[in-house]
Amino acid sequence: MTCPDLHHLLVCRDLLSDPLIQTLQSLQQSPGQEDLPSKLSARLIEKAEQLGLSGNLLPAYLTYQLIWGDNTASRTLERSGTYGPGLEAALASDMAVLLPYLRMDTASLTGCAFLSAYVPAAPVRSHELTSLMDGLTRADSPGQAARILLDHYKTHGSGSLARFTAFRLSSSGHLTGIRDFPDYDWDDLIAYQRQKEKLLANTRAFLAGHRANNVLLTGARGTGKSTAVKALVSRYQDRGLRLVQIARGQLSQLSAVMERLCASKNLKFILFFDDLSFDEGETEYKYLKSVIDGGVTPQPDNVLIYATSNRRHLLRESWQDRSDQIDDIYMQDSANESISLSDRFGLILHYTQPTQEEYLAIIRHELEKAGITLDNETLRILGVRWEHEHSGRNGRIAHQFVTWYLGQQGLKQAVSGSV
Repeated sequence: MTCPDLHHLLVCRDLLSDPLIQTLQSLQQSPGQEDLPSKLSARLIEKAEQLGLSGNLLPAYLTYQLIWGDNTASRTLERSGTYGPGLEAALASDMAVLLPYLRMDTASLTGCAFLSAYVPAAPVRSHELTSLMDGLTRADSPGQAARILLDHYKTHGSGSLARFTAFRLSSSGHLTGIRDFPDYDWDDLIAYQRQKEKLLANTRAFLAGHRANNVLLTGARGTGKSTAVKALVSRYQDRGLRLVQIARGQLSQLSAVMERLCASKNLKFILFFDDLSFDEGETEYKYLKSVIDGGVTPQPDNVLIYATSNRRHLLRESWQDRSDQIDDIYMQDSANESISLSDRFGLILHYTQPTQEEYLAIIRHELEKAGITLDNETLRILGVRWEHEHSGRNGRIAHQFVTWYLGQQGLKQAVSGSV
């Protein structure tokens, strides 16, 4: 099968530097060279096992490169959040070149039937890849295919910002994708309905381009404050929401991070500060105050700050701050400073210790997800006993009970099966 020469690519010329694509091009130019089909097959197998690609491997790999690659279209969308008719026309020219390859049966090119329905050792299920490949192959024209790809970049970004849902800040100040970021289901968050509704509404307004507040989630330990933020990102990652976790010791890099995220106008970011608090004498919190207040580097429209803390005021108050022996003016200044940071958060959600019924409901929900149903009395006896043996009653303690119970059930089944 003769396909267009890939050297005619304009916008996606980064593909030409890829060794696998170079082998494909050589095979198209020299179909009689006997070793090229095997060489291409070997490279496809290597990439499939490395990346977890399944199915018809050549279209899958090309789509993967279009999603994660760095080309003029993806860089333009990241920088400006939109595209013009010139870029659309140029990408349509590229799609006229690429569509025959995206619709190709890999077996017809390599002679290896299994490469058209490949199953790797560890398949990676990617909704973005499957959706984009299906859209491109079904496109009525190169122009429509170009618009599909441009809209994908506009919604999901490209490169590491598209590949990962969450990031941490490296010691050098670069965003590093978190490969094993947990996928939390929002519906698994039991109790705290009022807090969840406010957090969800604020995030939806943010994603819709409306005004939204920075959020402080504060209160009792183990109540699911951090999990709620992470579940939001899992819920809305397909709408371009990303999480960037920043440690307290990295606050001095906050302005640089803001500038970096501001440049990615096609995505929305939550800067996440987990368990945020400051001890007496620490001054790093002033970097955060400056950003929220709109200092030299103001907070971009595509960035919100969500923080969790066990302290309502974030800054530790010393006994001296409360002492009647201290001058009233000094006391007032100290008190104002202690609450000045938390006041920068427009939405403050307080999480109290769950009631016993809420605690047991969390356990019941987690057990039922694992296929186990306990009668109410047994659940109450075991759950309350576990609570008394531990440090109180919260979602974390409930999860630890479920982990223990499922482990014991699995052990019993293993023992009975060996008898």
